[in-house]
Amino acid sequence: MTVKIILTEPNKILRQISRPLEKVGDEERRLMDDMLETMYAAPGIGLAAIQIGIPKRIIVMDISRDENKAEPRYFVNPVIKSRNSEKVKYEEGCLSVPNQFAEIERPNSCEVEYLDYRGKKKILKEKE
Repeated sequence: MTVKIILTEPNKILRQISRPLEKVGDEERRLMDDMLETMYAAPGIGLAAIQIGIPKRIIVMDISRDENKAEPRYFVNPVIKSRNSEKVKYEEGCLSVPNQFAEIERPNSCEVEYLDYRGKKKILKEKE
């Protein structure tokens, strides 16, 4: 695995629209492995491929509450299918906007359709 350089604002590449993937193969899995290594090294809890200059619709994250136990998640071509109207606020940051944090209001639950690390279609129903 390779730690990549994370692009930071202002960088016009971060404004590009990422392309969906047609399949998840070895090349895409290597990219996700590199993204995860990069995210952990930053350190962060989430990273999109565009943040390392690759305009593909891939996100990796690890929101494990136990710092001694990695629980990586991989989302290829994620689509929010539904979201709750009830909102919650969290302080968030972004690896592409270093040292900046803000209170962000988001739906308290949503349903996301995506392909996993192996290319299998999944639906995640998540509630905080």
